[in-house]
Amino acid sequence: MPEGDTILKAARVLHRALAGATVTRFEPRTVPATRPIAVGHTTIVRVDAAGKHLLMRFSDGFVLRTHMRMSGAWHLYRHGERWRARSHTVRMVIETADWVAIAVNVPVIAWVRERDLARLAPIVHLGPDVLADDFDIDDVIRRARVRPDATVADALLDQTVLAGVGNVFKSEILFASRCAPFALVSALTDSRLRAVFEMAREQMRANVAPGRDRRATTGRMRHDENLWVYRRAGLACRVCGGTIDMRRSGPDVRSTYWCPSCQR
Repeated sequence: MPEGDTILKAARVLHRALAGATVTRFEPRTVPATRPIAVGHTTIVRVDAAGKHLLMRFSDGFVLRTHMRMSGAWHLYRHGERWRARSHTVRMVIETADWVAIAVNVPVIAWVRERDLARLAPIVHLGPDVLADDFDIDDVIRRARVRPDATVADALLDQTVLAGVGNVFKSEILFASRCAPFALVSALTDSRLRAVFEMAREQMRANVAPGRDRRATTGRMRHDENLWVYRRAGLACRVCGGTIDMRRSGPDVRSTYWCPSCQR
C-alpha cells in the first residue's frame, strides 16, 4: 500500500532514469489517459512527488499525475528485460533510449497542464507534505484544528491536514508517540499534536533515507520485526508485553492497530 515514502522513492528512481531523456515510445492503454505526445521531440523534465501523488513533468508543458491508491506501482526496466507484470495490468508505457517505464494497476492517471497544476483540486487542497524540505508543522496543527471532532488517527490520514501518511504509518506513528488513536483532536493540546506530527515526519523521513530498502519503524529490518503494531493484532506488544488490538473506524473504515497499555 503506497504511502508518501513509497511514492517519493519511486519518484527518485524514475527521475534518475528518465529526467532529460526524450520519449521514444508512448503507449497509453486507458482512454482517460490518452493525449498526443510528440514522440522523438518531447522530453521528460523531472519526476517528483506531492504527498501520495507522483508527478511526471514533460517539456511540452504537461504533467502526468498518477495516484497508486492501494496496489498501483511504476516499474522500470532496461530494454529487453522481462516485465514482472501481466499485460492486462499495464495501463501506460513510456520509453526512452535507455529505459521502459510502465504503470501497473495504477487506478488514477490524469494529465494536467503545468500552469494549472497548482489549482488542481486533488493538489491545491493538500496539507503540507510530511517529507518536504519546507514542511510547516504549525500549518499542520492549524489544519487539524479545523476538524476538532476528528480522531487523531483520522487527522493523520486526512491529506488536507498532512500529505503523505497512510494506514501503516498512522498506527506506527501513534504507537511511537504513545497517543491513543481514538482521542479527539479537541482533547489534545497543541504540544501533544505537535509531538504526533513531529513523529510522523521523523518516521517517514527515516524510511526514505539512502539504503533503506524495507519499511521499518522499530529500527530492525527483518520482516517479522520491522513494525511496532501494524498487522500484529493479538500478538504481544514489543514494549510492554500487552496484547495489540485492532479496530476499523473512520470515513473509510480503515484498520487501526494499537497497544491499549502503552497508548492510554
